[in-house]
Amino acid sequence: MLGTMSEKEPPAKDQASGSNGAEQSADRGGDRKDDRSPRPPNKPWRTEGLPAGHGDDKPRRPRWWKWAAWIIGGYLVLFLLTTMQDQLAGSEQTIAYTDFAAQVQKQNVAEVFAQGDTIQGRLKQAAEVPGKSGSTFTKFTTERPTFASDNLYAELQKGGATVRATPVVAQRGVLWNLLISLGPFILIAAFYFWLFRRSRAGGGLGGLLGGGGQQKKPVDPSTVRVTFADVAGIDEVEAEIEEVVDYLKDPGKYRRLGARAPKGVLLAGAPGTGKTLLARATAGEAGVPFFSASASEFIEMIVGVGASRVRELFGEARKVAPAIIFIDEIDTIGRARGGARSVGGHDEGEQTLNQILTEMDGFSGTEGVVVLAATNRADVLDPALLRPGRFDRTITVHAPDQPGREAILKVHARGKPLAPDADLGALSRSTPGMTGADLANLLNEAALAAARQGESQITMRDLTGALEKIQLGTARNVVMPEDERRRTAYHEGGHALLGMIQKGADPVRKVSIIPRGRALGVTLSTPDADRYGYDVGYLRGRIIGALGGMAAEQEVLGVVTTGAESDLETATRIARSMVGRWGMSDAIGPVSVLPAEGDARTAGVSDELLNTVDAEVRRLIEQCYADARRLLREHRPQLDSIAAQLLEHETLDEADAYAAAGIAHPARPEPPLLPQTAAQTASE
Repeated sequence: MLGTMSEKEPPAKDQASGSNGAEQSADRGGDRKDDRSPRPPNKPWRTEGLPAGHGDDKPRRPRWWKWAAWIIGGYLVLFLLTTMQDQLAGSEQTIAYTDFAAQVQKQNVAEVFAQGDTIQGRLKQAAEVPGKSGSTFTKFTTERPTFASDNLYAELQKGGATVRATPVVAQRGVLWNLLISLGPFILIAAFYFWLFRRSRAGGGLGGLLGGGGQQKKPVDPSTVRVTFADVAGIDEVEAEIEEVVDYLKDPGKYRRLGARAPKGVLLAGAPGTGKTLLARATAGEAGVPFFSASASEFIEMIVGVGASRVRELFGEARKVAPAIIFIDEIDTIGRARGGARSVGGHDEGEQTLNQILTEMDGFSGTEGVVVLAATNRADVLDPALLRPGRFDRTITVHAPDQPGREAILKVHARGKPLAPDADLGALSRSTPGMTGADLANLLNEAALAAARQGESQITMRDLTGALEKIQLGTARNVVMPEDERRRTAYHEGGHALLGMIQKGADPVRKVSIIPRGRALGVTLSTPDADRYGYDVGYLRGRIIGALGGMAAEQEVLGVVTTGAESDLETATRIARSMVGRWGMSDAIGPVSVLPAEGDARTAGVSDELLNTVDAEVRRLIEQCYADARRLLREHRPQLDSIAAQLLEHETLDEADAYAAAGIAHPARPEPPLLPQTAAQTASE
């Protein structure tokens, strides 16, 4: 594509749901490298901070190797015994039938055993092996030709030989033959019995490889515990959950007044917004044991295992109470029951959910066990989970604001040598909508870039370069024809110019015609401060800016190319939300027509109303496109100047872009000061 507007889009669900209206997915504050704490044997959950003497058995090696050793050892012993027996009993010499007939003629055969044409026997006196002087034999075996017509039985009787119906050479007994014939079946049956026992015990198939049921070495709690000092940018959430911490520290204060702690607290937010880290920090701040597991880890293909594991988990937590149980991604098993996903209401997921509900009902509120759960789909949870007495509270974890981002950057900058010019405050103002994981990734990319260049410190250039790589994509080495470069320059110049001249538009931060990612050029515009609500004028300006590249191509070159695909998608998405969801159209009125998901017809919306929405969306985009072309015509010299500078330098930063257009740079407001408590916490 020729260009993409890299600004954050307006929110699709709630204008007040996050910074700059962007849904984010990341952890905030503190590295997550210690999130993997030891698992108890044959249990899917992890633990932290257990009291001394509880669950600190000596580490044991996985037991599967013992079973393998027994099976291999038994096979080798059986093989060696039968082989030795065969060798000891099978010392007979294979001779030609003519040699055997000669021994019969000499009346030197003591006894024989015949089975078909095979004859085995023993001589009265040792005879010399034919062709081997000095080598003798007593026991022998031979094959009688089918065309032989001698009266062998009469000759043997004449020589006094005993003709037996049993082999002269000792064979394996009935017991050995039975064991050999039934041995493979016994081994297979034993293996499946062992596998069944392992699954019922909670080891699952992972135990065969020594993973799921393997007990890890106990970890010193001081090396894995985190506290609120490691969490930044969500002070309001910390304040909400502080009551749980206070109860776990001093439950007697609440019991004297007849109060009980919340049985459950649900942390809802976009994936990775710090829910897991916040739960760990709550346990670390209170100094209580912490049991954590993902909801999917309770489920096995054997029905009933999930419910059994839930009972074990809650039982272990009660033993060491006060304690915290954390269930991540609870929507995996906590979805509303009775839907199409359930088969008769008795599938494994529903049984596990029912067991969780039963265990939480069993709390009297005095045990000191608090259940924390995290989800990014609170809207699909079963109502039975969210009623008072189970999950009493729902805490929404949002993306951080600018002061929160600066605090998070300081937390993630611990242990990273920053150069004196590295301004984390300025960096936080350039990252609206980012969350903890985004910021952690930003610092990590900057550290990688500094290491590749052999630097000893992370400079501001490394930080801005990493931000460009994340926001704009990695630069590609593509040699474009001159006419393609010129079209791209005007395309990106149209985006940039409209962003500069429209009132209230987000300032232009960077313009480039260097191919990055899937785009041949990019224009980055971000607000100076976080936005939580959008008016009609701002949204119309966003549509006009998105259509600026297409309008510039048509005004200057008289063509429209496929580079406008992403711009049209952005403009259409904003326009449809304005008309169909936010009540910003006089023809539709203050009515929400388009649902966030699914078909509007299923909610009772008529086809006539949907047709009116489509007509209004088309009218709005056509008006904005006409305004974009008009503005570019009126400011054509400035557009030509920006395009010329792009062709010469390929990339223009904020100051150069405004200078090329001859427009005074808008005064950037002073950044809000960080709260003193947040600044101190982040710098510890």
